[in-house]
Amino acid sequence: MTTLQHSIESAWNDRSLLQQETTQQHIRQVIQGLDEGTLRVAEPTESGWQVNEWIKKAVVLYFPIQKMETIEVGIFEYHDKIPLKRGYAEKGVRVVPHAIARHGAYVASNVILMPSYVNIGAYVDSGTMVDTWATVGSCAQIGKDVHLSGGVGIGGVLEPLQAAPVIVEDGAFIGSRCIVVEGVRIGKEAVLGANVCLTASTKIIDVTGDAPIEYKGFVPDRSVVIPGSYTKTFAAGSFQVPCALIIGQRKPSTDLKTSLNNALREYEVAV
Repeated sequence: MTTLQHSIESAWNDRSLLQQETTQQHIRQVIQGLDEGTLRVAEPTESGWQVNEWIKKAVVLYFPIQKMETIEVGIFEYHDKIPLKRGYAEKGVRVVPHAIARHGAYVASNVILMPSYVNIGAYVDSGTMVDTWATVGSCAQIGKDVHLSGGVGIGGVLEPLQAAPVIVEDGAFIGSRCIVVEGVRIGKEAVLGANVCLTASTKIIDVTGDAPIEYKGFVPDRSVVIPGSYTKTFAAGSFQVPCALIIGQRKPSTDLKTSLNNALREYEVAV
């Protein structure tokens, strides 16, 4: 690992090293590790999440050493630098046409990919459903037993290198057409209602108590979240600005699978 990291850091600082066969082998070794899940762009620690910047550097450096090639899949033709992921049967992954995952993305066993897209560097853990037209951006980290509903957009991040990727922790339910970008972290078993849009600057306001509590970039565990708005004054007048509202918590008395589908209905909002 030390040898790999040193080689990647050296090539990052001196791009002429990309011409060397050894450097190219090291870059491809990192990408293979990402593909197999033995390496991760970000990983959980006791104090939170650690971003492995050198692995992100390897992903960026992978592009210039790859050549454009024609990829044929049945009647379909693609032209790209990165091959498609392979060997789903051996991995125990269900892949519905026309789902696509790129080489360098980890997809664990018992994942279901409906027609969707998983980009390089992403990590999708076991038991997760990536539903129709959902996208998992580069380096995004998706936990176990997560449900990404139809049309969900999980943003990717390669640069700046120190930026944390989007993280969706175990058991979260992300409702239809939600957008989560810019390194936002969704806590364990949280539920996002349809059309919630979260960026690094989006206000996430807990309205369940006597006074609002504001978060940015993080949805606490088991929170039930819906789209909202607040009034902001500009030079031209006062206007409504989007935010997200935490309206409650998932009830522990409810069966896990049932609560994933019914948590929002309990608060009379749309899934």
